[in-house]
Amino acid sequence: MSIHIKYAYRRHNTWTYRRTYPQHLRGILGSSLKQSLKTSDAKLAKKRVSELNTKFTEIVQEAESYVAQNDTYSKSRQIGVAVPRYNRAQLLGQHPVTELASSYLTEASHRLRPGSYKSVRFALELLVSHAGETQVRDLNLALGREVLGHILRLSPNVRKYSDAKGASLAELVALSEENEATTLKPQTQARIWGQMQNFLDWCVKSRELQANPWEGLVVTDKPEFSPHGILKDEQVVLLLNRKDCILHNLLLFCLLTGMRSGEACGLLTEDIISKGNLGRFVRVAPNDIRQLKSKAAQREVPLHSILESLLDTSLPTTGRLFPAMTVDKVVKRYAYLRRQIPELRGTVFHSTRKWFITQCERTGTPEHFTASLVGHHSARSANKLTYGLYSAGISDAQKRDIIDQVKMPQGEGHEPNSKS
Repeated sequence: MSIHIKYAYRRHNTWTYRRTYPQHLRGILGSSLKQSLKTSDAKLAKKRVSELNTKFTEIVQEAESYVAQNDTYSKSRQIGVAVPRYNRAQLLGQHPVTELASSYLTEASHRLRPGSYKSVRFALELLVSHAGETQVRDLNLALGREVLGHILRLSPNVRKYSDAKGASLAELVALSEENEATTLKPQTQARIWGQMQNFLDWCVKSRELQANPWEGLVVTDKPEFSPHGILKDEQVVLLLNRKDCILHNLLLFCLLTGMRSGEACGLLTEDIISKGNLGRFVRVAPNDIRQLKSKAAQREVPLHSILESLLDTSLPTTGRLFPAMTVDKVVKRYAYLRRQIPELRGTVFHSTRKWFITQCERTGTPEHFTASLVGHHSARSANKLTYGLYSAGISDAQKRDIIDQVKMPQGEGHEPNSKS
């Protein structure tokens, strides 16, 4: 028995609405109102027909009103009644992984900082390269084990190979095994896998999946930590004596404030503030050039006498203090210096921060005082939140006293460079 719905007919398993306008209004409205109901379900089609009948009546009434006020149809007129539009129903998980990953990355780009977004994008690119055309509902446990197995076989430098551009996950594994005998550290493997898991959790929240099919799969190896070395006084002397035309002034600044490279690169002249007899301080705060790692990183640090001289003789008086510097340039230039000075082996630019913290400790400065200077959460107690609520932090005078006790190692090279 066929189903009959007034003003609707079924064709190719889809219902379509069609209702003819009155003869005297066709000069304005056209012959009929026709629209796909985007469904094969008769009950839903009846409901949508009812909605369109209401709109049809509104359109006819407005057209009748227009005709009553005008004697001619010479000018066309747009009727101000919106006709509802219907989206075709889709089954749960019907979208391919590549389409959902694109939406997820767009959302992540607005939410995350560039460095964090780059990590997410790399993980999703690996997933899409292996299972991009797969509908998300078809991501099963076996496929998850396969993807995780490939991640565990990737090498640290796989992205640097010329043949890696545009390669799939399986092809990257083959390149890794062909060129290197080492694999990614467990914490890196876990981070990549975790980004993929976060994407699937997002799919669950977006109602594309009922549950994360890979939730039970984990990287079993324990993290391996190999922290970079702390600069020794002898190494600091070697670095400063080098008087590198690109890095010297920034190096001095970070050695004597404990700043991260990104914090120093983003400094503006307006971040230098005077506090009377306590001298000048540098204010570390987020700006348009860079954000900060955490809320604790926002702080004020007294300037060492060497840095006061640097400000007065070598650094700009307006705009950025280090206008030509970026974190990328700092990292690459330090790597160059490390090749030129074999004694620096095992250190990175961040080792300057470790040197500053070590100097503070050697003056007998309490650990939570040093934490305030370098922008770490206080280590005074395990409950950081409670301690932060009760403590107002150390005073500017206490900060000044700590900085004045930091001594540069004996040697040349403390003078600023004319180029920053």
